[in-house]
Amino acid sequence: MNRTKKITLNFKKKAKKANAKSHSSNKPKYISKADRERLVEIDATETDIEQSADIGAKPVS
Repeated sequence: MNRTKKITLNFKKKAKKANAKSHSSNKPKYISKADRERLVEIDATETDIEQSADIGAKPVS
């Protein structure tokens, strides 16, 4: 491989890496199964607390 070909290949490789970094992915961030279960439990407890607060706050007519 001659000198100019090595230089151009190296330049193209660096340009390709820079271009790949500039484009972000549309995929959502991965959340592990344990974290998803924990989030579901937190949401469930929050809704239970809100429902119990709503029941106690209803005015009696």
